[in-house]
Amino acid sequence: MEYLLISTDPRPLPARILLLTLAVPLGSGERAGLGESHDFTILSAGHWHLPHQLLKKEKDPKYWRDQAQQTLRNALRLQTLNTNIAKNVIMFLGDGMGVSTVTAARILKGQLHHNPGEETRLEMDKFPYVALSKTYNTNAQVPDSAGTATAYLCGVKANEGTVGVSAATQRSQCNTTQGNEVTSILRWAKDAGKSVGIVTTTRVNHATPSASYAHSADRDWYSDNEMPPEALSQGCKDIAYQLMHNIRDIEVIMGGGRKYMFPKNRTDVEYEMDEKARGTRLDGLNLIDIWKSFKPRHKHSHYVWNRTELLALDPATVDYLLGLFEPGDMQYELNRNNVTDPSLSEMVEVAIKILNKNPKGFFLLVEGGRIDHGHHEGKAKQALHEAVEMDQAIGQAGTMTSLGDTLTIVTADHSHVFTFGGYTPRGNSIFGLAPMVSDTDKKPFTSILYGNGPGYKVVGGERENVSMVDYAHNNYQAQSAVPLRHETHGGEDVAVFAKGPMAHLLHGVHEQNYIPHVMAYAACIGANRDHCASASPAGSPSPGPLLLLLALLPLGVLF
Repeated sequence: MEYLLISTDPRPLPARILLLTLAVPLGSGERAGLGESHDFTILSAGHWHLPHQLLKKEKDPKYWRDQAQQTLRNALRLQTLNTNIAKNVIMFLGDGMGVSTVTAARILKGQLHHNPGEETRLEMDKFPYVALSKTYNTNAQVPDSAGTATAYLCGVKANEGTVGVSAATQRSQCNTTQGNEVTSILRWAKDAGKSVGIVTTTRVNHATPSASYAHSADRDWYSDNEMPPEALSQGCKDIAYQLMHNIRDIEVIMGGGRKYMFPKNRTDVEYEMDEKARGTRLDGLNLIDIWKSFKPRHKHSHYVWNRTELLALDPATVDYLLGLFEPGDMQYELNRNNVTDPSLSEMVEVAIKILNKNPKGFFLLVEGGRIDHGHHEGKAKQALHEAVEMDQAIGQAGTMTSLGDTLTIVTADHSHVFTFGGYTPRGNSIFGLAPMVSDTDKKPFTSILYGNGPGYKVVGGERENVSMVDYAHNNYQAQSAVPLRHETHGGEDVAVFAKGPMAHLLHGVHEQNYIPHVMAYAACIGANRDHCASASPAGSPSPGPLLLLLALLPLGVLF
């Protein structure tokens, strides 16, 4: 019998770290279906082709001991707490970026640089403080992105599907909104005289950013076109309308969502022939014109819709920026048009250059929002590349700010039912096959799998044979255990990474709504500012035991 040796590593040869080969019986000169009529076994595990220097170092116990001792010395230095006042606060939110996504993104980042991947450090991995956040909504064990956004931006937990309102507001019930609005850390920063910005890869009126400025009983009320007549008659306003009216002096707004700003059927500037890209507003308003009208005449305001226009700006001369680069969500990073669509890193760089001009500092919310969308579609490759790009943006922000005066937090709103396993060896492509076949159906399987989602496929009454498809394709939908059109969120805790002033206050397992209380405390904004008189601005001597004691006291109520 003849055998075809198949590599489980889909990367180009120069990038391969490990070459595993699976033996597949052949019949009549054609590739037979694995497990269909022959036993399927592992012929060879090949050899580990780790970089020579890395392999040599890792065989020496001294390498691991020295590494651990250096980590210990770094940890001991953290005993001197950074209790400065945070002039700036940056929050990076990876939508759907659970711990398994962080780990897989770390491996991908390394493999994109032709390394095994597991030993790689993400930018967020370098943050000295890590906590866990409990993500449940007040009415949901497994949460959605709206209720969670209300928690980590407004400081109170809320019902799923609602933004900027307390749990007294019921989803889609407009008449339960009034009197139950809660304000966000962005509002607190603006009230304190700081500049504020929102950067996202989703629509600017999507769940995460909307909780920073809107109060809505339904996250899906993007424009009045998506609202029921009852809600409109009761006086509720859509989220795009609220973006332009609630906090009129947000300095930077960048993302997608162009179509929600224009009258219904207005042709899109970029996709002239696409009906789905046309304006949606029933009230006939042009919210871009309204945005411009609210800006002081002596200030420089700019609306841009493509990357070329954005990068042509001189941030030193820009006071207000509105960038809407797609009718809906922005393109996945792997699909991005380098002419029309900026990357998340590019948007963050421009945003910080504009916001940094304020001597009182700034608050910036940055969302890697399409990590979540990739997972919902079962497209792990899209999701993980989104996470790697957000990590790139985190690094970009780090080079433009100082640990002494900038508190940076990286977290997620929730997780996904995404996992990777299968006893894969070191350096295995994160998108590759496990090194064995199922001992039940005798078919191979990818390391990455979903608990549920659109990747559930049955061919001839059996699980699809993944060796017959391009499982390294950008849009490959990883196999799932339960068939669903859209994969679901996961309910486990998510990580919170922190660095800068008062980052040590994120230190254990916390309720998600604790996060903005820490940010406000560190920046001396919001209601809890009694400690600020004795606190030190960046670069000043340590305030001593009194402030350290205050840092351990209850944070109080901010709304």
